[in-house]
Amino acid sequence: MHRIDRDTAAALIEPLTELVAQAGAAILAVNRRTMTTDGKADGSPVTEADMAADRVIAEGLARLLPEIQTLSEERTHLAQLPYTSSFFLIDPLDGTKEFLAGRDEFTVNLALVTDGVPLLGIVGAPALGLVWRGLVGRGAERLIISGGVSSPPVPIHTRTIPVAGKPWVAAVSRSHGDERTEAFIDARLGAVRQVAGSAIKFCRVAEGEVDIYPRLSPTCEWDVAAGHAVVVAAGGKITDAAGKPLRFGGMCEGFVVPEFIAWGDGRAAVA
Repeated sequence: MHRIDRDTAAALIEPLTELVAQAGAAILAVNRRTMTTDGKADGSPVTEADMAADRVIAEGLARLLPEIQTLSEERTHLAQLPYTSSFFLIDPLDGTKEFLAGRDEFTVNLALVTDGVPLLGIVGAPALGLVWRGLVGRGAERLIISGGVSSPPVPIHTRTIPVAGKPWVAAVSRSHGDERTEAFIDARLGAVRQVAGSAIKFCRVAEGEVDIYPRLSPTCEWDVAAGHAVVVAAGGKITDAAGKPLRFGGMCEGFVVPEFIAWGDGRAAVA
């Protein structure tokens, strides 16, 4: 098994960012009105755009680092457990429902996981012209991409716990709600909900726009890993509802993440 450390990951940030940008361009090149759409076994949609982005990433990673395992949402049938040491975890199009609805809040998520923990994460929002990226221990940043050209990166950081009298701002999903998550938010008196789609919610935490992003219902590793790395790199923390860290690489059957909370200020996390 091959292991990628922080120094090696730092050298990969630029080529991996370019790969995410290329995958985003492949999505935007698909006509939403005429594209083909199928259903997966779990009932979720998969589109021509999902597959186009996945091909770009698969081919790019095969060129860059053919020795490193990859796990993509669109290729779980090729998964080979165990995923130990280092591997890439990919969601080629996160927020397919947003994409199908004609909204711009969909993302390309790419994470590098080492020893079960996301080390590097890149979240591209091609329709918004934005990329967020982070390397744990080295910081996080946001880029604007326009016409294939990226702006100089701007450092981003999470914000501190709201002071007394100030409401918490919680990122919530437009497409996925559940009673446990709503109760968790309601426990913070006067909390304000900010609705968003896809992994953009993690990025809002990372750039200090919101305080917290809880999801206390199951999702999948590829939905979480890239945003996890960006939030942690930006100074935040990701835990389960009991305050324990998440682990990636098929620790749960079906690559399920039972629950998570993204905290902008880790001091607020449940001990």
